[in-house]
Amino acid sequence: METQNFIELKNLEVYQLSRKLSTIAWQIFSRMDYMDKKHIGDQFLRSVDSVGANIAEGYGRYHYLDKVRFYYNSRASHYEAFTHWLELMLEREKVSNAEFISISETALKLQVKLNNFISSTTKNARKNY
Repeated sequence: METQNFIELKNLEVYQLSRKLSTIAWQIFSRMDYMDKKHIGDQFLRSVDSVGANIAEGYGRYHYLDKVRFYYNSRASHYEAFTHWLELMLEREKVSNAEFISISETALKLQVKLNNFISSTTKNARKNY
């Protein structure tokens, strides 16, 4: 019997990094007061959680064009979360400089992994079609 080279979603590094950032985002959100949650926290949390959700949904799709479309959505949510909302939270002193740097380093790792994931999905699809 032939075995397939299938990696479970939870074992993908790109997904693991997105979940790590979701955990951090939740910790930041949890310590905000009501007004901060309403105006900035909710948007930040939604965009961070959307990164992993889109990776998961794309990973569950069969056709590579479907997969890549969700991975692109994931990349856009990543950009929103870490280029817009996280920087605003730093400016508004909702995260410290140390937190910002730490989160940004992890977010950069995820950005690179996500771009590579998109590229490899596209490359593999072209090879198989």
